[in-house]
Amino acid sequence: MTQLDAFDLAILRILQRDTSTSQRKIGEAVNLSAPSVQRRIRRMEADGVITANVAVIDPDKVGLPLTIFVQVELVSETPAEIDLMKRRFRDAPEVQQCFYVTGEADFMLVVVVESMAAYEGFTRRVFFQDSNIRKFRTFVSMDAVKTGTGLNV
Repeated sequence: MTQLDAFDLAILRILQRDTSTSQRKIGEAVNLSAPSVQRRIRRMEADGVITANVAVIDPDKVGLPLTIFVQVELVSETPAEIDLMKRRFRDAPEVQQCFYVTGEADFMLVVVVESMAAYEGFTRRVFFQDSNIRKFRTFVSMDAVKTGTGLNV
């Protein structure tokens, strides 16, 4: 596991807010040179600490205003069946996030779609056509109180 020091964590806090922050500005904020910041960022990328540099998009502004949380329970939980479901959920463009979980459900999904009609189409294609899905429960978000990708580092 990568050992992160206080400088690394400070750099990560800045990058979580804005990945376009220049290395010079990051260096000034954490009291390091820009080349040192660059080396640390490259190391954290190579070690998998930083997994992506992405743009966070407002779903409403791109016509995807509906966020739905779905609990999925499987009939068979063999390793092969679990792996198949992971691939199916990973490949579904409507699934923004997928978690394999403990408890009554086997998976928790975050599904983002343009309408309930689109969600119904998703359920028909992904859930109803798979005999290994015992049941699924749908929870429609009424308001996004807090969202984000930042971690408390």
